[in-house]
Amino acid sequence: MPKVELQHIWKIFGPNPQYIFEKMKQDNSRAEILRETGHVVAVRDVSFEVAEGEIFVVMGLSGSGKSTLVRCLSRLIDPTAGKVMVNGKDVTAMNEDDLRELRRHTVTMVFQRFGLFPHRRIVDNIGYGLEVQGVERETRRTKSRQILELVGLKGWENHYPHELSGGMQQRVGLARALAVDPEIMLCDEPFSALDPLIRRDMQNELLNLQKTLHKTIIFITHDFLEAIKLGDRIAIMKDGAIVQIGTPQEIVAHPVNDYVREFTQDVPRAKVLTAETIMSPPIPTIDGETVPHDWTLEQLIPLVLRTDQPLQVVDGTGTRIGTLDRQMVLAAMAEVQ
Repeated sequence: MPKVELQHIWKIFGPNPQYIFEKMKQDNSRAEILRETGHVVAVRDVSFEVAEGEIFVVMGLSGSGKSTLVRCLSRLIDPTAGKVMVNGKDVTAMNEDDLRELRRHTVTMVFQRFGLFPHRRIVDNIGYGLEVQGVERETRRTKSRQILELVGLKGWENHYPHELSGGMQQRVGLARALAVDPEIMLCDEPFSALDPLIRRDMQNELLNLQKTLHKTIIFITHDFLEAIKLGDRIAIMKDGAIVQIGTPQEIVAHPVNDYVREFTQDVPRAKVLTAETIMSPPIPTIDGETVPHDWTLEQLIPLVLRTDQPLQVVDGTGTRIGTLDRQMVLAAMAEVQ
């Protein structure tokens, strides 16, 4: 069972969205619906599944519907149609009490704007979710100090938010989300307001935390380089709809249209594409040097330049799963599909 599942989610903004949903032609474009009805289709028939422990990135340009979509997941915004399933339970059918429990214990959110309480010390900002849960003061402060150390801010617990840099404040926002030990984290462009170097540090911090905590994370971004760095899989949105879902390697190697191809143009292909991405089916009759399936092109290039023989690609168990040669590697580097 997937941890999170979206089934045909629609979100239409306007005075009568349900009527528009029922009466409109499903193939009408967003611009046509806006012109004819005055309603905005923010999310259009979105379906996908997220596995437990996966970092699933939703990306797209401004106005593509990604932030609206993530708010539908926890019903900060109610979808016009469709279902959101979390742990097999229908979130769209939950009453207020069940929804409150979901937000307190199962799903937490990290926003682009830190949203810290300026009058509270850092330790109390981090413990706010625990306070809402009814956890007594000393217990939540102890937990907050532990999480603070986890995100690299030990010693800052008694300071106020204005005494911290932007990157440090975002670490506090991340720590506040982690303090309640959620199963699922929804991250809405949490690093986009940070300077490039701090942003890179926060991305690395999130990946390091994930190695230990194994949370299910749905991460929203407009930056494709951030998406391929963080995501186990990426969903690319345009005009409220999903254009392509795949691993970073699949999307870089096989963009489905020009819109996706635009995102991939500046990607360092040698660092992203792997042997498994570009290999052909295995050839049992050929014996050649073996390479791991997750080797990048950057690792493969020295090897293919010194041999004319095909290479056998093997999985983690040593089983042959494919074959590649010099031409295939060079073609992938040159974006020859």
